[in-house]
Amino acid sequence: MNLDALKRQAAARALDFVEGGMKLGLGTGSTAKHFVELLGERVRGGLEVVGVPTSEATRADALRCGIRLTTLDEVDRLDLTVDGADEVDPALNLIKGGGGALLREKIVAAASDRMIVIADDSKWVETLGRFPLPIEVVPFGLGATRRAIEKALADCGASGQLVLRKGKDGHAFVTDSGHWIVDAHLGRIPDAPRLAQSLSCIAGVAEHGLFIGIASLAMLAGPQGIRVVEPR
Repeated sequence: MNLDALKRQAAARALDFVEGGMKLGLGTGSTAKHFVELLGERVRGGLEVVGVPTSEATRADALRCGIRLTTLDEVDRLDLTVDGADEVDPALNLIKGGGGALLREKIVAAASDRMIVIADDSKWVETLGRFPLPIEVVPFGLGATRRAIEKALADCGASGQLVLRKGKDGHAFVTDSGHWIVDAHLGRIPDAPRLAQSLSCIAGVAEHGLFIGIASLAMLAGPQGIRVVEPR
């Protein structure tokens, strides 16, 4: 079974947790796109839900699929967010942001009663850090922000190259919120909760891709089927 089919399997399993009348956070990325498409099929079959997209790309997909949308200005809480991840550890701490939507993804997840992660089982790791950690930064004062990030990494026992993400045009990748992304190639993050706290304290860091203590369940699809994981 190819990777895309596994992603769709995980997305389909997450639909089991969706009930009529729910307010849903709709994630960003290739696996979340499958969820939006499958949810759209249910909506066209009569399921009544409303969604909050985490990116302009997801907004377009949801509208195309006929899903009614709202915003966090119009609703106070969401029942459930379903989103993918670039890495998942046994505590269900995550690295997210490979698609560049980490700020909006974290805002939506934090406003939700539950978050379900959907992914293929290649995203499962014992220790976070193999996937480069996205850090969303304000363009102004980037040099000072990078130096502060480097210090935070060193203080937390992590080190590696910081690379400014580029778009297809060769210029700095710009997020939906108008920020840039620095990807930290660390290999291993010894203490992800500590690093998350340190990065959050840096002026110039809009958000980072460490999602600590946010996910409730993970649906990991592999050749042997779906593995449902709860935090250890």
